[in-house]
Amino acid sequence: MPKTIGNPLSWTMGALGSAARYSAVITAPAGADPRVRPETRILMLEDLRHALRKGWDDLAAMRSDVMFACLLYPLMGAVLLGLATQGNLTHLLFPVLSGFALVGPVAALGLYELSRRREAGLPVSWAAMFDVLRSPRFPRIVMLALVNGVIFMAWLLLADAIHTATLGADAPRGLGVFLNEVVTTPAGWAMAVIGTGVGFVLAALVLAVSVVSFPLLLDRDVSLPVAVMTSVQVARENPVVIAAWGLIVAVGLAVGILPVLLGLIVVLPVLGHATWHLYRAAVV
Repeated sequence: MPKTIGNPLSWTMGALGSAARYSAVITAPAGADPRVRPETRILMLEDLRHALRKGWDDLAAMRSDVMFACLLYPLMGAVLLGLATQGNLTHLLFPVLSGFALVGPVAALGLYELSRRREAGLPVSWAAMFDVLRSPRFPRIVMLALVNGVIFMAWLLLADAIHTATLGADAPRGLGVFLNEVVTTPAGWAMAVIGTGVGFVLAALVLAVSVVSFPLLLDRDVSLPVAVMTSVQVARENPVVIAAWGLIVAVGLAVGILPVLLGLIVVLPVLGHATWHLYRAAVV
């Protein structure tokens, strides 16, 4: 019988099934048991201080290379803000800015590689950040990055839906008018509270999935499911410490964004390098 395209639902389910089978092939390393996770440690709040100190040491040791490469981050933020302010999307300014917390683990991949090389006594330069592209686990890293990207897009869609449900479908007439509505109207307060709650849930999800999975994939030959399960295990075993780390990241990004995004040139490298050292403390 000749094949037909079928209805949209059956076609979509078939495509998802094919994608799942393909991902299983490219994420399972040869000879590896995807059920085996690396051993993890119980973390203390002191480990966060050590990770931040080591992150600062990495930045100090590689200052010119890292800061040159990280000029890209405020430029990326400026482009996102420019897109948000066009087409009457002013109400998405805050979701776009807060989205740095969702895409941060992906943006810091090169920083993880620099910390890994410095720790191993290998030569480091800004060009070494691109060695990630030659990693045999790069397809798995890309897949995990795509998951974070999907969550970021979902956050923007949800933020737009929350704005429509509270303040209405009409686009804001300007940033000043929009901020005034948020601060002085019950609907604006409702939008802020609901949006903050939804954003918190998504950020917590990304934190649990990504806190050690990206560095682990860069460092060891593990499958994508193992990397994600290990990250979730670390978060489950250390809820207070990981929550504190999430708060540090949120505050750091807020501080970096305030001075016209330029603070990200310093904040993101410190947080990126520190994330590598936190992974080293969390995974045996």
